[in-house]
Amino acid sequence: MELGSGIRKRRQALGLSQDELAERIYATRQSVSNWENGRTCPDIQSLLLLAEVFSASLDDLVKGDIAEMKKQIDDKEKAAFRRDRAIYTALFAAMLVTCVPLALLWRWWGLAAWSVLAAVAFAWSFRVEKWKKKFDIQTYKEIVAFTEGKTLSEIEKAREEGKRPYQKALLAAGSGLLGVVVSLVMFWLWRQFIL
Repeated sequence: MELGSGIRKRRQALGLSQDELAERIYATRQSVSNWENGRTCPDIQSLLLLAEVFSASLDDLVKGDIAEMKKQIDDKEKAAFRRDRAIYTALFAAMLVTCVPLALLWRWWGLAAWSVLAAVAFAWSFRVEKWKKKFDIQTYKEIVAFTEGKTLSEIEKAREEGKRPYQKALLAAGSGLLGVVVSLVMFWLWRQFIL
């Protein structure tokens, strides 16, 4: 990042050591060293003090780094979205697979444990939906493009928006069908092994 080299150049131009600069902005020499070497970034209070010491505007001090900071924020958000999506997928799969075994193994306690798992998966789905709204991605094609760092063209985006009602209807129907199948299998197993 350019911020670190900018701090170093401005400090050296004023003839200040890292210790002297740190003292003026109420920081440690190690913090100044970390900033100059690009290991960390100063917080907003330190940036304001640095701008004052260097007689520069905050904009001049961080110019060139704003694009990099936005990219880092975007990368962190994309990573968080991928993580939350993977957790939700694992919770949903566990919810589907464990219903019958838990009920057969521990009966009502198993169903209670499964209900807790289902509640956690349901709550996690809201996290994923918040990410999808934030990044304006709804369809699977949009999600895949987003996680690969790509964007859809306006025409592709319009096509995907046209598919949303159908995909939501199919998703609801598929979820209902899956629920019926799991319920029937559970009822059959219940009659076979418990009654």
